[in-house]
Amino acid sequence: MQAYSNGARSASRPSTVASHYQAVERVILAMRERLEESLTLDDLAEIAIISPYYFDRIFRQITGIPPCQFLAVLRMEAAKRLLLTSSLSVTDICFEVGYNSLGTFITRFKQLVGLSPSHLRRLVNKIDTDCLDQLCEQDGRRIQLLPKGSGITGRIGIPEGFAGMAFVGLFPASIPQSKPLSCSLQTRSGFYHLPAVADGSYYILASAFPWSDDPMRYLLPESAALLVGASRDPIVVHENEVSGELDITLRPAQLMDPPILISLPFLVAASFEKLREKA
Repeated sequence: MQAYSNGARSASRPSTVASHYQAVERVILAMRERLEESLTLDDLAEIAIISPYYFDRIFRQITGIPPCQFLAVLRMEAAKRLLLTSSLSVTDICFEVGYNSLGTFITRFKQLVGLSPSHLRRLVNKIDTDCLDQLCEQDGRRIQLLPKGSGITGRIGIPEGFAGMAFVGLFPASIPQSKPLSCSLQTRSGFYHLPAVADGSYYILASAFPWSDDPMRYLLPESAALLVGASRDPIVVHENEVSGELDITLRPAQLMDPPILISLPFLVAASFEKLREKA
C-alpha cells in the first residue's frame, strides 16, 4: 500500500491481511514507546513475530516505506514536538529521540524537516496570526508555490463539511518530508494544479488541516483532525508529459501513515511573512 493511498491492494486471504496489519500496528506502537532505543530490523521483526525478510516486505506494502525509515520519521516527529513544546536543548533532544551524535541528528533533521532544529524553534515566534488570517481569507482561491509554468493537474476530493486548508505537494519520496518541489493550496474539492518540474519520478501527497488561529496547530497537527491522501503510484514527468494517476481523495489519518514532518500551512504563512517584509 502506498503511504497515504486510498486503500490496500493484496491478493492474500482476509485473515492473513488482518494478521499482517496487526503485526505492523504492534511494531509501530512499540516504536513510539521505545524511540530512544537502537531498534534493528531483527528487533522489530521479533516484535512482529515474523521473519526479518518477510516483515520488511509486508511493512513496506502496508506503510509505503521501510520499517527503519518509518522509525526515523517517528523520531524526527518526536524531536519536532520537543523543540516546540519544551525548553530542552537541541543536544538533550538529540539523545532523547535515540541519536548518539548531535551532528548526525542535526543533518538528518534538516534533511527530513527542511530546516534546522534551531530555525524551527525560532520560526514559531516569527509567524503571527495575521499571516494565518491571510490564508483564511483565500476562501477557495488557489495558491501555487515554487516553480511556475505548465505542470500537473488533477482532482482532489475533500470530505463534505471539512473547513480548512488542503495542501497538494510534489515530493521525490513517498513521505511528505522536507519542502515540496511544488505545492498548491486548496480549500474545497476540485482541480489542483502543480507548477512544472524537471523530468523524473515523483509522488503527489496531500494533507488537510482544519482552520485555527493557533500557529502551533499547524506545526504539530493533531492526527484526529488531519486528512491525508496520495496518488496510488509514483507519477512520471517526461518532456512536459505526465503519466500516472493524478486524482486524490483525502481520508482521516491512521496509525500506519508516516507522520507529516513538515508543516505545509506554516510554509505558506512563512511565505506571506517574507512578502510582507519586502513590502
